[in-house]
Amino acid sequence: MSSGDLREAHAAVTLTAAPDAPAPGRRDATVSTEEARPDVEATMARARRAQAEVEFWPQDRVDDLVAALGWAAYQEDTARSLADLAYRETGLGDPEHLFTLYRRRVLGTLRDLHGVVTSGIIEELPERGLRKLAKPVGVIAVASPATAPCSGVVGNALPMLKTRNAVVITPNPRARHSAARTVELLRRALETVGAPPDLIQCLPVTDRQTTEALMAAADLVIAAGGPGTVRRAYRSGTPAISAGVGNPAVIVDDSADVAAAAELIVLGGSFNNGTSCSSESNVLVDAGIAAAFLDQLARQGAHLCDPAETARLRTLLWPDGRGLNRDAVGRPAAALAAAAGIDLAEPTKTTALVAQLPPLAPGGVPALDDPMLGEKLAPVFTVSTFSAFDDALAAVETLLGRIGQGHSCGIHTDRPDRVVRLAERARAGRVMVNQSTAVGNSGSFDNGMPFTQVIASGSWGGCSRSENVTWRDFLNYTYVSHPLPVSLPDEETLFGAHWRRLP
Repeated sequence: MSSGDLREAHAAVTLTAAPDAPAPGRRDATVSTEEARPDVEATMARARRAQAEVEFWPQDRVDDLVAALGWAAYQEDTARSLADLAYRETGLGDPEHLFTLYRRRVLGTLRDLHGVVTSGIIEELPERGLRKLAKPVGVIAVASPATAPCSGVVGNALPMLKTRNAVVITPNPRARHSAARTVELLRRALETVGAPPDLIQCLPVTDRQTTEALMAAADLVIAAGGPGTVRRAYRSGTPAISAGVGNPAVIVDDSADVAAAAELIVLGGSFNNGTSCSSESNVLVDAGIAAAFLDQLARQGAHLCDPAETARLRTLLWPDGRGLNRDAVGRPAAALAAAAGIDLAEPTKTTALVAQLPPLAPGGVPALDDPMLGEKLAPVFTVSTFSAFDDALAAVETLLGRIGQGHSCGIHTDRPDRVVRLAERARAGRVMVNQSTAVGNSGSFDNGMPFTQVIASGSWGGCSRSENVTWRDFLNYTYVSHPLPVSLPDEETLFGAHWRRLP
């Protein structure tokens, strides 16, 4: 599925919640105090037995297992059912977008795994006398978020089982039924190929104490939830890999295709009601093309807020000026507009709200005390104008330094030199060029980024990785080293240039 498929799904967006969906922000999955806390030790024991059973499976059998899981997950009726369940349970996003995102993520992950060798010898370097063997990590604990919970489970399970690991999911309480249903689907698929179903399990109760116990007992922790979950992962004492906080800043310069840039930014900023950490958040547009760009945003279904509307929207999203209003997260643009007292000319066709902010000050310094410049998790993005490209570069650095450092940024331009300048200066693991950050960051069929559930932000964003987390991160490696003829380095080659500079 390409960005064109996402556009079709976008056109079918439902702007009001389903009748049986939770009210916006309602925690419909509160854990009962009478529900028994799961026995983490017993869960881990089952996982270790299952993992030991498949640890030495040959590649063809592993590939058969992954194909069975993928097909069970990818079937249209299944995908539709899981997307609807996730929406009803969490109230986040849009069911049509969840369906599109889910199938796209499953198909893309399977594509990236197809033909990959994860068992036995995976590399031979005779000139160095080395052979490299791939081995599983063991049992991986996955802290899964409430946004797109079903695709999160499948997208993690496929590469983890491809690498012969076992997986235990600890879902966000708000999405525990969706996660459990998805895990049960995968367990049944494992049985069809003679694999132990306990290769994947889901904890039914996910309070903090249970999650911390699971993290401490596992061999690797993958954390894609909020900052609190990430902190617990790194404190667990278990090797951990986490996602980073998003807040992509996007430059539109004077050489850009204005219509194409506007279409992609509205598509990405509003897809699944802006719940992705990769959704376009702050757009910086050259003042010379700003009028044409804003006109194109409106043509693509965005409502351009005037200063008074922007102020009311800001108050809705950050009632105390600091913390994001959870009841506004993942809500449709029309619902947010109604709550903020913003009149829309065509509510059913409005997919995004644009907060127009003042032009950048000289040096590219935005008003950092404005919460509107932070992560919104809603179909809302800001637009500011700049007069000099250097000011836009400085603003991207400043915005990322405030929120979202290490994650991503984007640029719409026809000038390769400006792409290089942005990539050199931005502390970001991903720079999307003439494409949507929301669509491109986590893997796409029209770019080369690998599909992932975990967009890591490197040391900039407090993560242990700075790339998209994939199957390569779920393996241990053994190197077999054979002796070679002695080969001593030449001192003149190593030190000659330095010697000649010495007095």
